[in-house]
Amino acid sequence: MKRQLLAPLLLLTAVIAAATFAAPGAAKRKILFFTKSSGFEHSVISWKKGKPSHAEKVLLELGAKNGWEFEFSKDGSKFSKDYLAQFDTIMFYTTGDLCSPGTDGEPPMTPEGKQALFDHIRSGKGFVGTHSASDTFHTNNESKKGPDRYLNHGEKADPYVRFLGGEFIKHGAQQDAKNTVVNPKFPGFENVGKEYGFMEEWYSLKDFTPDIHVLSVINSPAMKGKEYERPAYPSTWARKEGNGRVFYTAMGHREDVWTNPIFQQILVGALNWANGDAQAEIYPNIKEVAPEAYTNPPYVEPPPPKPAKK
Repeated sequence: MKRQLLAPLLLLTAVIAAATFAAPGAAKRKILFFTKSSGFEHSVISWKKGKPSHAEKVLLELGAKNGWEFEFSKDGSKFSKDYLAQFDTIMFYTTGDLCSPGTDGEPPMTPEGKQALFDHIRSGKGFVGTHSASDTFHTNNESKKGPDRYLNHGEKADPYVRFLGGEFIKHGAQQDAKNTVVNPKFPGFENVGKEYGFMEEWYSLKDFTPDIHVLSVINSPAMKGKEYERPAYPSTWARKEGNGRVFYTAMGHREDVWTNPIFQQILVGALNWANGDAQAEIYPNIKEVAPEAYTNPPYVEPPPPKPAKK
């Protein structure tokens, strides 16, 4: 498959960049940026003409500055205890049921590979999810347009949803939205200020794992669209998974978000924390900072399909 042939080139590019520009003597951290799209593939992670995606180019630059070595992959079949053992942090920008080939046709994970991911993080490693990482492994493969997308499943949610800390419902039109910073001491948030916002495809999220430590809350009542007719809810958070560290942010759809200084500050801090190179006190706080976050937006019946042209 054409994309599989691109993987060695992309990996080589990542390794060369990190090896060339990392500070002399700096301890390298190895990060897997996994971008299999069993559902919709975002343009920001699409491989074109053998070149790294836009997000991967940004990560190469950040890796050069921070002494990180990236491996870029869309091959889910590699997930195993031995394969994952080489990585300090696993980073997801994924969609859909990764145990099926789906949209991009790349090799899927096995159920054992999915479990290997959980076990790897619980052993003391890091995980960073961006944007559609929450549009991945939906509970019971719920319909994208059906009312089941608006249900909170609690303990019955897919293990990945419990692991990540929340699940995507849907999004409305791209717009500026205000996010209030809850913990300015968390790595990456020190210089962000009391709030931040920019044009983005903001996700409406649900089924938050009760033990998440919310880092920022989005002011959904002020936003346009039925998707945001709900009380304020978390947009970025962190949690412990066994001895490991899990971080998620709903940001990352647009190319200009990946080059935005605020997003990059938050992402660098998250990776430092996930790698174990920065410390933070995290504790469950969703009840205090977003007490109505479990109230989901109203279900809107999708319009009937247009009649076929004769």
